[in-house]
Amino acid sequence: MSVGDVLYTSVVISVISFALFWMAAFTLWWQMHAWRTPETLASTRFDRPDGEGRLAFSLLLPARHEQAVLQHTIERLLESSHTDYEIIVIVGHDDPETAAVAEAAAAKAPERVRVVVDHHETKNKPKALNTALPHCRGDIVGVFDAEDQVHPELLAHVDHAFRSTAADVVQGGVQLINFHSSWYSLRNCLEYFFWFRSRLHLHAEKGFIPLGGNTVFVRTEVLREAGGWDQNCLAEDCDLGVRLSSVGKKVVVAYDSDMVTREETPGSLMSLLKQRTRWNQGFLQVYRKKDWQQLPGRGQRWLARYTLMTPFMQAASGVIIPVNFAVAVFLDVPVGVAIITFLPMITALVTFVFEIVGLHDFGRQYGLRVRFVHYLKLIVGGPFYQVMLAGAAIRAVWREQRGRNEWELTSHTGAHLAPISATAAVSAAGASTAIREDSHQ
Repeated sequence: MSVGDVLYTSVVISVISFALFWMAAFTLWWQMHAWRTPETLASTRFDRPDGEGRLAFSLLLPARHEQAVLQHTIERLLESSHTDYEIIVIVGHDDPETAAVAEAAAAKAPERVRVVVDHHETKNKPKALNTALPHCRGDIVGVFDAEDQVHPELLAHVDHAFRSTAADVVQGGVQLINFHSSWYSLRNCLEYFFWFRSRLHLHAEKGFIPLGGNTVFVRTEVLREAGGWDQNCLAEDCDLGVRLSSVGKKVVVAYDSDMVTREETPGSLMSLLKQRTRWNQGFLQVYRKKDWQQLPGRGQRWLARYTLMTPFMQAASGVIIPVNFAVAVFLDVPVGVAIITFLPMITALVTFVFEIVGLHDFGRQYGLRVRFVHYLKLIVGGPFYQVMLAGAAIRAVWREQRGRNEWELTSHTGAHLAPISATAAVSAAGASTAIREDSHQ
């Protein structure tokens, strides 16, 4: 190469390396939010309820082909210690099996459970939620998924959180729990742990938050003023959070390992790929809607842009990092430039260490036995998981460009439930596979 070519190549790969380094460093710093100080960690918890429940809850439970797990979820919600709530199960007009389970529950507990039928020809979760919104009688609308395992004390804590903070929205924790099911389920569980345990609290503090799809509670009048959920968005939960953040609504996030809603990971790698594709495509749709541009602060807008574009930067990184490294090794560039290309690997190594610590904390908080083989799977599976994330991001861009917006469902079998219940769920799923319109993290 000529001197000019060497200089040009050196500048390009140096800029790319520094950019990747700072992107990874920022992401890691945000991920560590709750771990930075004991005070920060303590502030992420629910305060103890005062025992004076004053708010009425309408709990929405959209269910589609989920007869195997729905009954367990309703029974769990009926164990709530709160005294004022209703459960509205939303079923499709073309789903008689799930409707039968919902109707049976409503007949058994008519004072608590009602059934609303969604007659949309094309079904998805936001359409189901919007169908039920006019039927809500409570002060607060809460959303759960049909396979959720909800803590009986959760509503009492959320009630207190609304009253003590004057919040418009309270986002509770969600945790995938079956970390032992596969190599990718371990990483999937840790993603939820870092997101709900830490990163989401930072977003709430900054005034920009992409909400989760369940264990989220919104004041009914706020939700109606916002027009409910965007039924054409594949990440309707994220979209709602962005819109409410943009008009200055107060969002409070609280996490307690005893109080989180437990879920399971997708049952196959392909199912996880489709789920992650849908989320990424939804993020892209939210980015293109530009509601985030109404955020009052420049820092908020920058955080929003970065967060919504993260999946696509992941996709680009998956391609750029190996290419950049190969260029530095095989082309004749100065030694100093070649060393700079290793900068992203420094943050990658630090991230690995943090993930190991996180896996230890995850096991300790949930009383799970984390063995050496799990740490090994965490490390060895890291690069392959990044490839899956990059593939999902690329697929999301491809689908969006081709106008492919149909809702891809995610299969579930109840692997997160207690052993006896899980066995029953799997058995039932053998006759009819449980499929849910899964929520976003």
